[in-house]
Amino acid sequence: MNALDPVARLRVLAAGLRAPMYAERRIGLPFEQVWAVIADLEGELPHLVSFVREFRVAAGDSERKEARAVDVLGLRGPFEVRLGPGWCLMQSRLVTMGMAAVPDDGGTRLAVCGAMRPAALGPVQRTYRRLLGERRTRAFFREVERRAALR
Repeated sequence: MNALDPVARLRVLAAGLRAPMYAERRIGLPFEQVWAVIADLEGELPHLVSFVREFRVAAGDSERKEARAVDVLGLRGPFEVRLGPGWCLMQSRLVTMGMAAVPDDGGTRLAVCGAMRPAALGPVQRTYRRLLGERRTRAFFREVERRAALR
């Protein structure tokens, strides 16, 4: 049996979460450059996600880490992070966000997913998808590509 690659795995997760934000794009830069941006959560996440002002990850070498996010309003929240080659999943009690990438013929196939965790927030997620989801994902990919090109 073949294992799912990270992008396919994130696609399955997004479907299960009924994520209001999920998109995939091919970026014409090498995987190593693109993933260097994604994996630098402290340095890059505030540039990639407009509502994140700060993201601090506890030191350590393991794939499972604790982190603390500060949003643009100053609200703080703990996150559990799983970070490995081509895979990043961040979860708080309210939010799940994932990013995945695989090499793609000299470029990179990149996916991003975002969802609210409480089921009661389903109507909010559907509204968000209609109003902002596509615009936010386009901005995310544009900024990843811009920042990766600088590396």
